[in-house]
Amino acid sequence: MKARKVPMRMCLGCQEMKPKKELVRIVRTPEGAVELDPTGKQNGRGAYICPQIECFKTAVKGHRFQKALDIELSPELIQELEGKLAGS
Repeated sequence: MKARKVPMRMCLGCQEMKPKKELVRIVRTPEGAVELDPTGKQNGRGAYICPQIECFKTAVKGHRFQKALDIELSPELIQELEGKLAGS
């Protein structure tokens, strides 16, 4: 039996390639809303990040979410996403 290929994605914070299931997806929906995607299958443009707060802060500091999602994030939205990430 053939071994299945594990999909790899790059974390926006630490810039390391990791298996997709180990990362958290943040998605910009077609309506323009930015939110966490716990299923990993929501419609829209996605970016992946490790579940650690350090990676999230590094990605925010480097404006990597803005580049990956092609949208400007407000400070309130960044705080909301950080709270949800810390809670998960």
